[in-house]
Amino acid sequence: MASAQDAPSKSCEYDRDRILAMEEKQFDQDMSGGWRALAYKPGCSIVAADLLRDYREVHHSDSGILFWHEAQVRASAGQYPEAVALMKRAYKPADADKAGWNPYVDATIAFLLRDRTALEQAKAKLAAVQPPAGSGLPPVVNGYIELDLPDGSKNRFRWPLNIDVVEGLENCFDKPYVDAYEDVCRQTKR
Repeated sequence: MASAQDAPSKSCEYDRDRILAMEEKQFDQDMSGGWRALAYKPGCSIVAADLLRDYREVHHSDSGILFWHEAQVRASAGQYPEAVALMKRAYKPADADKAGWNPYVDATIAFLLRDRTALEQAKAKLAAVQPPAGSGLPPVVNGYIELDLPDGSKNRFRWPLNIDVVEGLENCFDKPYVDAYEDVCRQTKR
């Protein structure tokens, strides 16, 4: 996501009525539409975060993922206190957290609060998460799960989910969130 250190420009304009009328999945997951189209434009992060807020309000949504995405955009723009407050609204009920979402949230909040000890504790909790029993997921092999896709290709990802993101936050602990979230921080110890 682009950082929003600059004032919004004309490039941040969008069709508010059309976007607010989208179904939530399209609004949230369409990489070229919805809020993401704005968030990836330089100088438009705050506009995108405000759009996420407005979407939740218009639709009376308590969607944890929308709170989370608004929080991420605000964190990328340096609005850490606002991001932390939103992240706290993205937790899942303990019995519904089968893949380590809550420790991921804890780790990200700890990063934003610059609490290395809490980040390490959350990372340890996340690293201990096992794939849910009976989920139909293939086994974890060398820290990865490999799924067969309908087109015959494979999708390989780290388990537990988001452990690579948390490692990146740890590796680049002294950097801003917008930088620490990037792939380069996930790949090597800094």
